[in-house]
Amino acid sequence: MADTNIRSFRIDFPQTELDELQDRLARTRWPYELSEVGWDYGVPLKYAQEMVEYWQHKYDWRKHEAELNELPQFTTTIDGADVHFLHVRSPEPNALPLLLTHGWPSSIVEFIDIIGPLTNPRAYGGDPDDAFHLVIPSIPGFTLSGPTRETGWNVQRIALAWAELMKRLNYDRYGVQGGDWGSAISREVGALEPDRVVGVHLNYLVTPPSNVSGLSEEEKVRLSRIERYLAKPAGYMRIQSTQPQTLAYGLTDSPVGQLAWIAEKFYNWTDRERPVAIDRLLTNVMLYWLTGTASSSAWLYYEAAKSGRHLKPCNVPLGVAVFPHDLILPVRRIAELNYSIVHWTEFNHGGHLPALEVPDLLIGDLRKFFRRFR
Repeated sequence: MADTNIRSFRIDFPQTELDELQDRLARTRWPYELSEVGWDYGVPLKYAQEMVEYWQHKYDWRKHEAELNELPQFTTTIDGADVHFLHVRSPEPNALPLLLTHGWPSSIVEFIDIIGPLTNPRAYGGDPDDAFHLVIPSIPGFTLSGPTRETGWNVQRIALAWAELMKRLNYDRYGVQGGDWGSAISREVGALEPDRVVGVHLNYLVTPPSNVSGLSEEEKVRLSRIERYLAKPAGYMRIQSTQPQTLAYGLTDSPVGQLAWIAEKFYNWTDRERPVAIDRLLTNVMLYWLTGTASSSAWLYYEAAKSGRHLKPCNVPLGVAVFPHDLILPVRRIAELNYSIVHWTEFNHGGHLPALEVPDLLIGDLRKFFRRFR
């Protein structure tokens, strides 16, 4: 009989692992670089060295470990995988359950700054009627839900696991939200559970090319960017979709390699006027490093490439928040061909990780979208 128990969890990595990390950082073997090329070739040497200097001498993992441990954490076994998740219930009795899903190279750290205002708006000067019960899982293979032990963990399988998780928590009616992989997973949960999911909110949506006439110049620019993105995937995506295991040796053996691989994405995909705090970035990197999940987190790209990205139609009401510094920007008229769009917001700030960059904007948009379903 399958184990469906939900177990309490606490993060507690041994000091020996932190000491070993310090030793590795102190013995970093730095690469050569060309002069005057900035970020064109990747993470600049000076940037990496400054980050490592801070990581070695100023960053306090135990402080951030304690901050994470203030949040109720659990694990449960679903379809053979040990799934880690935060479950933060609101003090408001009529709060709406909301399932938040991160992407890559992110983790539960992405949502730390929005948990309080979403679960307890009264304490933050908000309307208590906007409260949510939050369920925030770590994707199988990622950080505290990794590594996975078998192939086949694609978007569809993860969505099935999320649907099962919400049933185990006795939530019969809930919303879902996500960006990056969390966007695909959230849409698939909505498609699987249309009678339970009241609405899907996304902060990332790819609208593939379509024969829509009368597009504005701005829409044409967005569509052209999406076409380039789909036709010639970025290097990280091509590697992780084809040879993720080969890449993993370097990332698992070198903390600076793991840092650079993630920090580059945080730099290129976010609003540089609203940079992610260095401690948040390093805490995210630490979760990947301490769990050794560089390989298993990348396997999702391989599985998606192998199984295809053809998701079931998601017909539940959809809300989209568009942040201008994201990887790509969706075209609403194309999105409306495939989804029941009931909410669309264009922001002036923020990028791929709005919960970290512009938390207040994302919080406000989530409250506004889900009010119609309460």
